[in-house]
Amino acid sequence: MPSLQDLRRRVRAVKNMQQITKAMKMVAAARLRRAQERVTAARPYTRKMMQILGDAARRAPDYKDPLLTGHQREGENRREHVILALVTADKGLCGGFNTNLIKAAQEFLKDNAGSDIELVLIGRKGYDFFRRRPVEIRREHLGVTGTGKVNASDAGVIARGLIADFKSEESQVDRVYLLYNEFKSVLSQRPVVEQLLPVGHIEETEGELPATRAETLVDYVYEQPAAEIFGELLPKLVENQIYHALLESVASELGSRMTAMDSASKNAGEVIDKLTLVMNRVRQAKITREIIEVVSGAEAL
Repeated sequence: MPSLQDLRRRVRAVKNMQQITKAMKMVAAARLRRAQERVTAARPYTRKMMQILGDAARRAPDYKDPLLTGHQREGENRREHVILALVTADKGLCGGFNTNLIKAAQEFLKDNAGSDIELVLIGRKGYDFFRRRPVEIRREHLGVTGTGKVNASDAGVIARGLIADFKSEESQVDRVYLLYNEFKSVLSQRPVVEQLLPVGHIEETEGELPATRAETLVDYVYEQPAAEIFGELLPKLVENQIYHALLESVASELGSRMTAMDSASKNAGEVIDKLTLVMNRVRQAKITREIIEVVSGAEAL
């Protein structure tokens, strides 16, 4: 049985920890509202940009660009070369946020075991995990979401690096995927794998009905040739998708951290109650023992 002093010390330590978790929950809740607003504002722009580029691609079927249609490489025994860009957090204490992403990345590696896969790690937690594993790490970007804010310049740097890797004849990259947590609600975040390059998948928007496709196939008036238009807009689309993924990741991280810190605060309260009960029993037993000693001493006299 621990002493009364040890129990008091443990109760004091758990109370201090509970204050920290409550403060972290409040900070995450304050940041989450702004992050959720940025995600909500960015989604229509990304959706509309993909729709317009999809319509333009269908209007220019003869235009061929590696970013749009992919590379046509020959070789019967050639293994497919894939890059997976994994977006994780730079900090912990956010529940299963990073764990779910890392598990999804491992599932992706297992499902594509027949391909040569390299990782581009965005976030320290993913980098700390995979640098100790036998996987190829092409590049890492640390501190991008560590402050809880996302800069378009950081998304541009990541996008330009991935586009350069995809266009490089030396690397011979066939596909580039993006893995991140999509923000659904404070309690729900879903790992999503999206094909980033080539972006030919914009012609088949998931969940869009044929009637809707026919309505969106409007006739545009082009002032520049298709090569100039796509050459400018396709890199912007990739950059926007990465920026949108970073926004979703930040909102998901804050929501997961808020939920985790709330659970930690409640668990700390339960531990305090249990320790207080044990402490009261120990104190009561000590008092009872002292009374018995006094009574026994008086009877001996």
